[in-house]
Amino acid sequence: MPKFQDLSEFAAAIAPVIGAAHVNVHASAARAVAQLAETSGVTPALLSDLRFALPLRPLTRDHLAVIDRYGTASARERDLQEHLRQHTLTEDDGTLRLTDKGLEFVHRLYEVHAATADRVWAAHDVPGLAALVARVLDAAERLPGGALELVTPPYEPDDATPGLLLFNRLAVVRYHRADAHAAAWRAAGLSVSEIVVLPDGPLRAGIEAETNLRAAAPYGVLTGLEREALYDGLMKLV
Repeated sequence: MPKFQDLSEFAAAIAPVIGAAHVNVHASAARAVAQLAETSGVTPALLSDLRFALPLRPLTRDHLAVIDRYGTASARERDLQEHLRQHTLTEDDGTLRLTDKGLEFVHRLYEVHAATADRVWAAHDVPGLAALVARVLDAAERLPGGALELVTPPYEPDDATPGLLLFNRLAVVRYHRADAHAAAWRAAGLSVSEIVVLPDGPLRAGIEAETNLRAAAPYGVLTGLEREALYDGLMKLV
């Protein structure tokens, strides 16, 4: 008997595992990232949050608001102004681009994350998991106006290690579910401010069920055995 009865059940089960595996590397790298920030005099902030997007494409404030839909404009502007002061980002007529200094920091950040992933995920089939997540990401629908289309494809240097590839692919694939969730609560007639305070109950449960249905499709590119391998494999990385 399969572990998961349908794709929506799998989407619901895999989401927190993806989040936990991603956070595991972030938490394990926190001290080294703090040291990098201190020695380089660079604030990670958006450079870390959007490390997989900024090296490939410029963004605008409107784009940042979509990617960080539950954050505040004041917090984003504070981080943005810090990057502009440090000359890690530049702004031209509302378009934000990574500078050479910013790209150098992202590369050094990638080195930290790669070393951390290699350490905390040693002895696991990281290349196999990275390949499975890549297929899911390729199959994920880019909703017009959504976050996923702004952060894909992720920045993957030629020398990226399997651990780094998996870490960043997990980071990016979360935006597919985030877009599915936003579509679900919008369909229910809610706003950002309303969904963040919505209590548990029938409406919340309905939105989560609809989110799982919308988030399920890309996992259909995998066979049942591959989905179980992905779930079990990521669980071992938590």
